[in-house]
Amino acid sequence: MTAYLLDVDTGIDDALALAYLAALPDTEFVAVTATPGNVDADQVARNTLALLELCGRPGVEVAISARKPLTVPLTTTPETHGPQGLGHAVLPEPAGTVSRRDAVDLWIEHARARPGELTALITAPLTNFALALRREPGLPELLAGVVIMGGSFYHQGNTTPTAEWNTHVDPHAAKEVYAAYRGRPMEKLPVVCSLDTTERMEMRPEHVRELAEAAGAAVPELVLPGQPEGLRSTSDNTVIRHLSDALRFYFEFHRLYDQGYLAHVHDFFAAGVAAGTLDYSASPATIDVETESPLLAGTTVADFRGLWGLPPNARIVTANDPRQAFRELVSAVGGLAARLG
Repeated sequence: MTAYLLDVDTGIDDALALAYLAALPDTEFVAVTATPGNVDADQVARNTLALLELCGRPGVEVAISARKPLTVPLTTTPETHGPQGLGHAVLPEPAGTVSRRDAVDLWIEHARARPGELTALITAPLTNFALALRREPGLPELLAGVVIMGGSFYHQGNTTPTAEWNTHVDPHAAKEVYAAYRGRPMEKLPVVCSLDTTERMEMRPEHVRELAEAAGAAVPELVLPGQPEGLRSTSDNTVIRHLSDALRFYFEFHRLYDQGYLAHVHDFFAAGVAAGTLDYSASPATIDVETESPLLAGTTVADFRGLWGLPPNARIVTANDPRQAFRELVSAVGGLAARLG
C-alpha cells in the first residue's frame, strides 16, 4: 500500500494523474490539497472532489490553503484547460464538500502522525508546499519521498521561452522549496519531472480509443483531428466519456499551438514515478529558480556538475519510456473504467 499526500491544480493532466492513481489497487489518498494554478483554488477543489468521486474514491479530504502565489499575482490558464479546468468535460456536482481545515496544517499533521510512510506528489505550483516547509522545516525527513512536476532545463518552456507553467505561476515558492532541500540526504531529495521528459508523454487519439476498448465500452471512442471542435463523447462508459471530453480539449489546444493533435500528459508521468510503476532514470543536481528578471522569471536552472559548489537539492528525471507508460495507463485506467461501468 502506498499512501499519498497530493497537491494539485486540477487541470486536465492532473485529472488523468488522479484517475491513474485511483486505478491502482494499493493506493491510499490520505489527503488531496488544492493550489491555484490552472484554475483558482476553489475550482481546483471542486474539480478534485468530482474527479475522485467519478473514479470511485469518495470521502477523500480535499482542502485549500493558499489562494494566490507567495509574491506575484495569480495567473490561470483557461485557454489550456478550459474555463472550469477540465476541458469540455462537465462532471456531476460532487456529493462531498471541501474541508474547512487548512491544507498546509493537514499536510503537516499527517506527516507528523505517519513519519516515513507518506509519499508526496505535487503536480501544481509549489505554493502550498513552500508554506508547509516554512511551518515545518523537518517535513523532508518526515515524508517517505517527494515527486514534483515542474521546471524546464535543456528544453523550451511552455509558458515563456524558458519557463514551465507550474514554476512560472509561483517562482518564489519553487525557489524556497529547492533551497529547503539543499544538504538533505540523497534519498530524501525530490524527484523532479520536468518538461525535458514530461513532453515525451504525448497522448494521442489512439490512446483514447485503446482506453475505451480496455474499459469494454460498447461504442468506439474516436477523438479525431477531422472532427468538429468541442464534439462531446457519447460513450456508454462514464469514466471514458468524461476523460475523452477533457482530453479532446487538450488535443485542440496543443494543435492550436502547432504541437499536433496530441496532449502532453505531464502529471500522469509524475504520478507513475511516485507510484513506482513507470520506467525512468534520474540524476542529482542543484536547482535554482530565477525570480527577479522580467525576461527570465520562472526559469529553472540545474547544475549537474557542481559548478556552484552547492550540494544537490533534487534528482531530475533524465530519461523515460513513453511506450511503457501508455501501456500502463491504458491497462490501469481502462480497468478502472471497466469496473465502474
